[in-house]
Parts: sequence; C-alpha cells; structure tokens
Amino acid sequence: MKIGIDVRLWNETGVGRYIRELVKNLSKIDKKNNYVLFALSENIDEINNVIASNSFKIVQANFRWHSLEEQLLFSMAIKNEGVDLMHFPYFSVPILYNSLFVVTIHDLILNNFPTGKASTLPFFVYQIKRFAYNAVIDHALNKSSKIIVPLNAVKADILNKFHLNENKIVVTYEGSLEVSDNKRHIITNIPKKYFLHVGNVYPHKNCDRLIKSFKKLTEEQFDVNLLFVGREDYFMKRLKSNVENLNLSKNIVFVGEVTDQELNFYYRQAVGVVIPSLMEGFGLPAIESLTNSSLVLAADIPALREVCGDSAIFFDPYNENDIAESMKKALELSPNKRKELLQIGITHIKQFSWISMAKNTLKIYESCISLR
Repeated sequence: MKIGIDVRLWNETGVGRYIRELVKNLSKIDKKNNYVLFALSENIDEINNVIASNSFKIVQANFRWHSLEEQLLFSMAIKNEGVDLMHFPYFSVPILYNSLFVVTIHDLILNNFPTGKASTLPFFVYQIKRFAYNAVIDHALNKSSKIIVPLNAVKADILNKFHLNENKIVVTYEGSLEVSDNKRHIITNIPKKYFLHVGNVYPHKNCDRLIKSFKKLTEEQFDVNLLFVGREDYFMKRLKSNVENLNLSKNIVFVGEVTDQELNFYYRQAVGVVIPSLMEGFGLPAIESLTNSSLVLAADIPALREVCGDSAIFFDPYNENDIAESMKKALELSPNKRKELLQIGITHIKQFSWISMAKNTLKIYESCISLR
C-alpha cells in the first residue's frame, strides 16, 4: 500500500504528540508499506530525524489547518501523490477529498463546549467558523472508511450525537511519555511543594475554577504552589490576568513550554497533577503522571475515569469546594495510601502503549484496503 498521513500538526500539543508517536512507531514496525507524509516545511528536518525507515516520503504541504486553502488545495496535493489510503489524524478533512480515507477524532469538545464568548474571534467570524466546523466534521465522519478514537468514552459521545454504524468506529488507546532511566535531571528554583497542571488552558479545561479552588487552600494557610506548564497563548495570558486579580501571583507559577525530560521531572516532584477538565478526548497528562508515579487528581468525567481507573482522586469539576477538598486530601494523604494509589495506576496504564496504538492503526489501514 501507499499510505498518506497528514502530519501538518506535528509540533502542536496533544494531537501533535499523537502524530509524532504514530509516525515514529509505524516507521519501526511496518516493513511492507510505503508512506507519504504531508508536512509543513518548518517541520521537515525534525520529521526526518524521527523516521527509522526509507519507505517514508515527505511532501511539503504548507496549507494551514482550518483555512480556505486547506479546503481548496490540499485535496489536489494528496491526489497528486496517488496514495491508496489517506489518514487524517485530526477532524480537519478537506470536504473536496472523496478518495479512501480514515480519520482520527480525538474528541467532540467543540460540539459540547462551543467557545462562544471565550473565542478570540469577532462574533460574525466565529459563527462562520462554527458553520464550517459542522460541515467539515460531518464530512469526516460520514465519508471516512473508519473512524479512530482514543477512548470508548469518545466513541460513545460520537454515537450519541451522530447516526453512524458503531462498527465503523475503532478505539485505539494512546500511550505516554518515554521515561528516561536517568533520574538525575534536576530543575533548580522549583517550589518545594506544588500541584501541577499540564497543557493548554482552553475554556473546557476549567482552569478558572481551578485557581479559585486553589485560593481556598491559600486562605487556609496551606504552604503549597500551583504550577502551569504549557504554551503561552491568548487563554494562558487571560488566566495569568485572572491570577493577578485574585492576588495569587506569589503562589501560582507559569512555567511555559518545557522539554519532555523536564516535564518528567515536574511530574515526579509534584504533590499531584490536577486535571479539572469538563471534557477530555484522552487526557494525556493523566497517563504521563501515572507513568512518572505521580498522583492524579481528576475531574469525575467518563474519559478520565476510563484513563485513570481507580488510581486517581476524583472530584466534581463544577464544584470549587470539591476541587479544593481533593487537593487537601492529596496533601494529607498517608504514604501508604499514596503508594497504594500509585501501584494501582502502574498496573492500570499497562494497557496504554504507543507501539500498540501504531500496530492497531496499521491493522485498520489494512482492513480498509481489503474492503476496497
């Protein structure tokens, strides 16, 4: 087969890690098929460093996602390469593309939590974008041969909102960070005791409630900090402003982007990793935390229940007092109880593996070709 993969989101968070791990592991395990990777020119050198096979060809595709040129020109670029099957690892499938393809739908967060007033766009432009999103995701779901999702919770959400054959949707669990045996990597000037939040702070991540809940801890004289690790964007800047308004600048630290090695260190040293999201597609920070033997404090939502099993301290993400109580519980947890939860987590995450994800994805590719 000649398989195309859209890797334009290579350097993004979340979806980007999924794409990087998919390509890296496919290049290790697949000795039969050829691949065409459609990439932004700025990522080509890095992609070449990851690929462990000469059966991969990289094609420059400088079409920004969610753009008009993506919809009008990307299909032509793919067809010019004559691929047998195309994989779009993100919902943004060109509507004009009607050849054989599979799509990965990581979540339906935009369906469940429209950004609305939280959007950075003017209202009229936002409404046009919403219309375009609905058209694109309808095309992706209905015209694809298979739909790949990261969790059963996402599959259930799709089936609840769209009239699709459930056999068309395949769950492929994702994996975690690669943890180095070298535990000597040390970051200086780090708070002695802190909770950690990793990733973006979009509205559905519920971080405004998190900082208000954390303020309750400071008012009870708990000596602890809250660290945010993630790329600075409009929403991160807005959260910083809210932190200042709550007079929490001394207690809440914005770390910015970090390397994987640094992130592992932050995980290992944290009192707990707090994930207050109102909805998640997978919740990579939960898996990454458990891999690093870090306690998880998670919103009681289907996706995080599936990812964490019985290894987390769960809370109601709509209740600030409950979020604060979960942090207090983590601070006061006995060493034996902490060890017990972490051991449950270590056992639970054995089912999450990037190499298994790649193997299962390859089987999906082959099933699509056999049915053609």
